[in-house]
Amino acid sequence: MPTTRSNPSTSRSLPIALLRAREKVMGPIRHMLADAGVTEQQWRVLRVLDEEGPLDPTTIADRAVLLLPSLTRILQKLEEKGLVTRRRDEHDRRRQVIAATESGSALIAANMETSRKILSDLRDRMGEDKHEALIDLLAELTDLEM
Repeated sequence: MPTTRSNPSTSRSLPIALLRAREKVMGPIRHMLADAGVTEQQWRVLRVLDEEGPLDPTTIADRAVLLLPSLTRILQKLEEKGLVTRRRDEHDRRRQVIAATESGSALIAANMETSRKILSDLRDRMGEDKHEALIDLLAELTDLEM
């Protein structure tokens, strides 16, 4: 059955194109993360904590692009691995503060060069101008009100 205007082919579908692009970018990174013994989601949480320091779970979920219920499980695993700690906020006892441990920061440091190399190779293959334009377009798409 031919495609209609309301039903674009999958080759021109934005959601599918975004998924294909994500898989292209994440494939090599997944290999690095498997060697490091962490998942993509755990890596994102550790990266956020490494960049920003101790944070509350809601802020981590937002910055790491995770749902809060998923983050709860991820933090539990990271805590079991000794990569993060939890403590009560000194000013608001209802609030938790999560921090990367020395081991968590060391894991990021040990793998950051490989991560940079993977992403640098991709940027080189795309070309700097296209890479920057893609980042800008994706940021613009993210900022659209739906």
